[in-house]
Amino acid sequence: MTPPRPTLIADAAITLIAERGLRGLTHRAVDEAAGLPAGSTSNLARTRAALLELVLTRIVELESAGHPSPGDAPPPGPPRDLIVQLVADALHQALTAGRVLTLARLELALEAARRPELRAVYDRLGARFLDYAVVLLTRCGSVEPAADARRLIRWCDGVLFNATVGSGHRHAPGPAELREDLTRYLDALLGPEA
Repeated sequence: MTPPRPTLIADAAITLIAERGLRGLTHRAVDEAAGLPAGSTSNLARTRAALLELVLTRIVELESAGHPSPGDAPPPGPPRDLIVQLVADALHQALTAGRVLTLARLELALEAARRPELRAVYDRLGARFLDYAVVLLTRCGSVEPAADARRLIRWCDGVLFNATVGSGHRHAPGPAELREDLTRYLDALLGPEA
């Protein structure tokens, strides 16, 4: 079954951004990559800003698939173990099967630094990850869950940048190393687990 046209266009755009950077993202290139008639992308997203918003929305949708949302009740179990498992799994996914999404998201993050309208979309869509981190860190007994959530997100972004396009790109951490690093980071952030 063929995906809906907006999904097809967004997925083609994500692949183009990962392969060519934002310079390679044009309405025409997306039409060609998606195998759609000329003008299909511009009919859906008339401006470049609209196309970038469509792409960001799709990235968040794909990255959050199968992961709990801020409104969901956290799964049972020790909260720190849960954070370690969820975050390590998400990072490993982003560095392996989701590498194309990660590359596209990093490209869009850089573009958002220069385009306030894209920054607003990027921040709004990224807030759901921060909100869920606050919920989990509150369960861990953090005395500053909002601040600790920002710290955890910064750490995750650093890992993704380093292992995808930074100096660590040849030696991306595996699941066990990610879990170990996260355990150490949470001990430093929250104090050793009792």
